[in-house]
Amino acid sequence: MENVSSLESLDTNTLKLILKNALEDKREKIQGDFLSFVKEVWPEFVEGKHHKIYAEKLNRIANGELKRLIVNMPPRHTKSEFASNLFPAFFMGRHPKAKLIQTTHTGELAIRFGRKAKNLIESSEYEKVFPTVKLAADSKAAGRWESNHGGEYFAAGVGGAITGRGADLLIIDDPHSEQDALSPTVLESHYDWYTSGPRQRLQPGGAIVIVMTRWSVKDLTGKLLEAQGKDELTDKWEVVEFPAIINDKPMWGNFWSLKGLLGVKASIPLTKWQAQWMQSPTSEEGALIKREWWKIWEKSEIPNLDYIIQSYDTAFSKKETADYSAITTWGIFDPDDNTGSALILLDAKKGRWNFPELKKKALEEYKYWEPEQVIIEAKASGTPLTHELQKMGIPVLNFTPSKGNDKHSRVNSVSPLFESGKIWAPDEKFAEEVIEECAAFPFGDNDDYVDSTTQALMKYRQGYYVELKDDFVEESVYVENREYY
Repeated sequence: MENVSSLESLDTNTLKLILKNALEDKREKIQGDFLSFVKEVWPEFVEGKHHKIYAEKLNRIANGELKRLIVNMPPRHTKSEFASNLFPAFFMGRHPKAKLIQTTHTGELAIRFGRKAKNLIESSEYEKVFPTVKLAADSKAAGRWESNHGGEYFAAGVGGAITGRGADLLIIDDPHSEQDALSPTVLESHYDWYTSGPRQRLQPGGAIVIVMTRWSVKDLTGKLLEAQGKDELTDKWEVVEFPAIINDKPMWGNFWSLKGLLGVKASIPLTKWQAQWMQSPTSEEGALIKREWWKIWEKSEIPNLDYIIQSYDTAFSKKETADYSAITTWGIFDPDDNTGSALILLDAKKGRWNFPELKKKALEEYKYWEPEQVIIEAKASGTPLTHELQKMGIPVLNFTPSKGNDKHSRVNSVSPLFESGKIWAPDEKFAEEVIEECAAFPFGDNDDYVDSTTQALMKYRQGYYVELKDDFVEESVYVENREYY
């Protein structure tokens, strides 16, 4: 065919030029795209959807388009591999005269990060991408080295001295250890260190990258966002939060299975799971129902019960984005501590069920516990469910909140029961989930258990099954202004 040629017909010089141009085009692409760089120098890399987002943010840092970035990510999801091992080398390749400061919770770990970045720059894979960027001849230390263009890298642990050093890029990777996170005083000291040290080392126009697993609302992420909300002139952060499970699916499904993640969840306290793996720490400050108010029933058998109530908070849909339907079962008993009757959480279940599934689940729960009363709020699928169960002879009460009685008001109406030590829960995983969700309210992602709980306790208190010492103070006034549900 005319005007058609093949590589075989080209002379050697032309072929070399084509190959050279192709190599340069590939190199230019990798130099300009952090994710491509990762794939080039880390052949074993297993890509997940979150990596594209993570890499795009870091790419904007390298391009000078983004100056303040916070990434919250669960353990074992390549958080540090990206930010502390690969990105410093990539950034130095793009900006060989830049000054980098790398920090983490210990000096030893910071130096380890420095060693990995240094070894990468010395590798043949790196040379293919950034052939003109090398280490200075006298760069011996893992935590302190220079490029042949005058760029500098310095690694330090949180609390370590970094005075006298400037930074075009400041990377803070997991500033808190587990022991640190247990102490509000230590968390506060880390924030003080950040404001008095690293933040002041930043050069004009410099960028800050903070990558971490959440520990507390008072950790570095929490404190920085709190400061951002108080002063419009302070640093404005772009924040990316990666929960391990999104809509009941693993975020990194080709590495973590749902079963594996649920195994982690089952093996650690729920507060740690919510903070470290779901990036959703909860605060006791402002909580209407505090964790410590719950009393824990540590015996394997449940106490003798005088009365059982089952409470439903129903949802419309089975869609992944829909609210959950929640079922809690409660019993009244005498704890034998001279405090009078108390309530204990017997069981809790939640799920995204369609109406036939919800009806089946309701029948199963009723048959198992045989409650004296079933309470279902008159909303969503609650009203038809009430009718269906009533036809089966189940004692269902359709609960209708008074006009203007919002979630906060309902929780406030029952919180004295918790504060007075009237509410018990077994030492079981399902109870921990309910306790955690109640402690997170009103800041948590879900409140289905909260609604189910408050509904049951309001009914108990309305009937004076459980009494507080102040319930009959100025009784005439109290009853006159009381709202019934």
